[in-house]
Amino acid sequence: MNFDPTLYRYPSRRNVLYAEKGMVATGSPLAAQAGAAILRAGGNAVDAAVAAAACLTVVEPTSNGVGGDAFALLWVKDKLHGLNASGPAPIKINAQELRNKGHTVVPKYGWEPVTVPGAPSAWAELSARFGRLPLERVLQPAVDYARYGYPVGVNVGKLWKQSYGIYREAIGEELSNNWYEMFSVCGRCPVIGEKWRCEALAQTLEEIAATYAESFYRGALAERIAAFSEQTGGYLSLDDLALYRPEWVEPISVNYRGYDVYEIPPNGHGVSALMALNIIRGFDFRERETAETYHRQIEAMKLAFTDAKKYVADPRSMRITAADLLSDAYAEERRRSIGKEAMVPAAGQPQGSGTVYIAAADGDGNMVSYIQSNYMGFGSGLVVPDTGISLHNRGNNFELGEGHDNVIAPGKKPYHTIIPGFLAKDGKAVGPFGVMGGFMQPQGHVQVVSNTVDFNMNPQECLDAPRWQWLGGRRIEVEPGVPGHIIQELARRGHEVSICVDSGHMGRGEIIWRAQNGVLCGGTEPRTDGTVAVC
Repeated sequence: MNFDPTLYRYPSRRNVLYAEKGMVATGSPLAAQAGAAILRAGGNAVDAAVAAAACLTVVEPTSNGVGGDAFALLWVKDKLHGLNASGPAPIKINAQELRNKGHTVVPKYGWEPVTVPGAPSAWAELSARFGRLPLERVLQPAVDYARYGYPVGVNVGKLWKQSYGIYREAIGEELSNNWYEMFSVCGRCPVIGEKWRCEALAQTLEEIAATYAESFYRGALAERIAAFSEQTGGYLSLDDLALYRPEWVEPISVNYRGYDVYEIPPNGHGVSALMALNIIRGFDFRERETAETYHRQIEAMKLAFTDAKKYVADPRSMRITAADLLSDAYAEERRRSIGKEAMVPAAGQPQGSGTVYIAAADGDGNMVSYIQSNYMGFGSGLVVPDTGISLHNRGNNFELGEGHDNVIAPGKKPYHTIIPGFLAKDGKAVGPFGVMGGFMQPQGHVQVVSNTVDFNMNPQECLDAPRWQWLGGRRIEVEPGVPGHIIQELARRGHEVSICVDSGHMGRGEIIWRAQNGVLCGGTEPRTDGTVAVC
């Protein structure tokens, strides 16, 4: 990849960074620096990614936690590996029971959307298979942040405040009490710059590290989780936890103008990013800032989302395969349906999310694309007493309609929005990339890949460039940096355009590319407290 760091098309508060021995990019300076410290201590990129991921459960609890899910793509010894650490629905839950309770959709909060958390299993599995350092050493920075505290950052503080009043009203005082006890300071929401700490979370992280997460699934922590569920009318049981294992999966890919773009296969919706890229590679994009470029990318994304919402589910329940969705013939068929005017495909309504992403690389060629989430900010609103385990609500993405591939069922994994990305060329790694933010994620992936391949932008330019997001129907949202004449032309084509007033809605990305000479080139998200730490 040949970038010219002097050619900046978009204003930025930071420059693209270069390093040789290692690099960690994520949305929190504290987590990025912890990952870089693990590299300096003799760890590799996998150790650094796990260290940063564990730290993020402490320093960015507004987006992820120990009780969430994770996915990873790893380039190790010239091979790409995929890890799916998302968990299934509990054995005791089923669609008919939820319908009998009067639900037409799976609730956002409480026990109904809680699936088996996979994040701790991801840390243990990655560390045991590919790490260099003991997990206890790798998780020590996270333990220290939880035990001794840290000052709440600007963006985390804003998100904390937005979520603080939700749970008592949504699930009642009894179920939410543990959440408020954990995430309060002196009985109120912590403010920006104020220290927050949680000794219970520190002890839980220590136990996960010492047992390589066995305690979480088949030990003392599992017993606490299951007991809390049983005492408060939940569905999650000791058997659900004991039976769980993360899955090594074969990444899926498409070739986009000579570059292989990789995603995790379903139950994640990374396939929708690949479908959109498959469609737009049939167009010739000569300039980024034209209405035609925006229009075609948006229309391709609509088509991809329409199919993903209909077909993506636990792969054991899918009636068609990812290969079917990614065939050249199908891409051509979908491409022909894109005309000059905005279309209205039949698809679900995109919604917001809470997720963290980490890109990591070391001097030996190892590279990691890792993503972790509690979903919708803090998740379900449930915290296991005396553990600091905030449980996610990923099951909200299940369907309740009869006959849908993604209908909730015992032991079944839901449609999942968190997706790590990876780029390669001619059998060699280019590097990890990701854009957090629920249904914005595949849309961000498409824009990052196009910015890189079509318009030769360096990583920081890719992330600085103004973004668009399809919201459903003909509705799209664009950032203020999109030129006015493009907005006007999109409106003339039938797009219902609004200007984004909250940049957090447009996703938060990180990128690390490895140049042909082995030098690492990194960019981080200007829409949050993004940091690239180097060594």
